[in-house]
Amino acid sequence: MGRLTVQALRTVLVVGLVGTLFVQVLMVWALFADPEDGTLPLPPIRVVVILGAGAVQVVQVCVWRLVAMVRRGTVFSHAAFRYVDGVVGAFVALGVLWFTLAVLMAWGQEMEPPGKLFLGAVGVAILGVALIVRVLRMLLAQAVARDIEAARMQAELDEVI
Repeated sequence: MGRLTVQALRTVLVVGLVGTLFVQVLMVWALFADPEDGTLPLPPIRVVVILGAGAVQVVQVCVWRLVAMVRRGTVFSHAAFRYVDGVVGAFVALGVLWFTLAVLMAWGQEMEPPGKLFLGAVGVAILGVALIVRVLRMLLAQAVARDIEAARMQAELDEVI
């Protein structure tokens, strides 16, 4: 991975982390402020947004760690699995939180069926990302196994020579 690519990705991750922290602070402040009189159940929605921002932060930190491993050339190791698992778990949590948010939004106001369908489709898409990352984890596992096997075969070849 090129130096410019790593720096650009890290910049995006830092901006995203600062943004999610800002959203969390605003939502926590809004929880304790005087609730506005409206049709939406705002405190539960705010809690879901706070938790969702936390899940996004987990993804950002895990990606940061994986990028660091790529730069060091150690990504094809068992240590990378915990970060990939963190990304999968965070996306599953985001999917559950999205469905929770969709229920809260649909319950608090009248919503046309296309709107409900859209909310459901976004939730399925988020869970689909979790499945894609899970498949990528399986590919990483195969690469790690082949790397270990190649190292073993190289050691045997070194003994023969």
